[in-house]
Amino acid sequence: MNWDETAPSTDDAATGPDRLVAADADGEETAVEAALRPKDLEEFVGQERVREQLDLVLRAARARGATADHVLLSGAPGLGKTTLSMIIAAEMGAPIRITSGPAIQHAGDLAAILSSLQEGEVLFLDEIHRMSRPAEEMLYMAMEDFRVDVIVGKGPGATAIPLELPPFTLVGATTRAGLLPPPLRDRFGFTGHMEFYAPAELERVIHRSAGLLELDIEPAGAAEIAGRSRGTPRIANRLLRRVRDYAQVKADGVITRETAAQALDVYEVDGRGLDRLDRAVLTALLKLFGGGPVGLSTLAVAVGEERETVEEVAEPFLVREGLLARTPRGRIATPAAWSHMGLVPPQQQAGAGGQQGLFGP
Repeated sequence: MNWDETAPSTDDAATGPDRLVAADADGEETAVEAALRPKDLEEFVGQERVREQLDLVLRAARARGATADHVLLSGAPGLGKTTLSMIIAAEMGAPIRITSGPAIQHAGDLAAILSSLQEGEVLFLDEIHRMSRPAEEMLYMAMEDFRVDVIVGKGPGATAIPLELPPFTLVGATTRAGLLPPPLRDRFGFTGHMEFYAPAELERVIHRSAGLLELDIEPAGAAEIAGRSRGTPRIANRLLRRVRDYAQVKADGVITRETAAQALDVYEVDGRGLDRLDRAVLTALLKLFGGGPVGLSTLAVAVGEERETVEEVAEPFLVREGLLARTPRGRIATPAAWSHMGLVPPQQQAGAGGQQGLFGP
């Protein structure tokens, strides 16, 4: 199983544990998931290209007896960035220290962390794009020269004291690589982009996790869960645990296709991975606005959610699934959205009924 820990969202109501298909994980869930993490690259499922390239980087570093190059991992939450950082440390036989960009608000915060690193240690910096600018500028020198200048005093009397650092490996993770300034991106020796998982890969993740949880699951049951997991291992494992609960209470404990489908229907996750919020957005767009175009604020009011919730939580998946499109005039539904919701577009309804337009056929 592969997934990552991310910094808490600023919109906990939208992306927190209330949404079964949220890609972020809170602290309690992270503790539950820890036992399912793969420990090396052989166990890691999916991300074949990144895994192969990273394996070469780590093997070469071990052969030289040197620390590995700095690594930047980008991609959506839940795809395995934190897991890979732990694997990098394990493969290099080094300890790992985990922090996040939002936690480093001052250059002094970063200096304190860097000055306490051991030689060869892996520093995992999650949501690196959210680090403060002063700390970011200090990181440039630390990554390139393994040195930082600590400023003592203020004003004209301030002095810079150079502080030598032991060689270390920085692993940065970001969900928004475009927000990283070029000078920072250029200092990473290896950059890997994490892709969403194919259903077959998620089935392998689910079977592995089921084995660790000592669950009896049929291949068809794993396929049903994988198809509703939005291409994200973290969501796949979360759904697996909920299906496990249902199978223990309502069935004989064996996870079949029928059991998995019934369980996820109870939790309002449909066959394409859409939950209540996703379907509410599509229903409002289709039934109230005839498929659009409609403005984001108007759509949010119709759904009864904040504008940011619709834009940042529901829309990315709907757009990726080809169910919704963003246009200069507003949001519009695609033919796939009408089909998925079991509705007929207004033009087809008029054509089927033999009605004529205002100016004739």
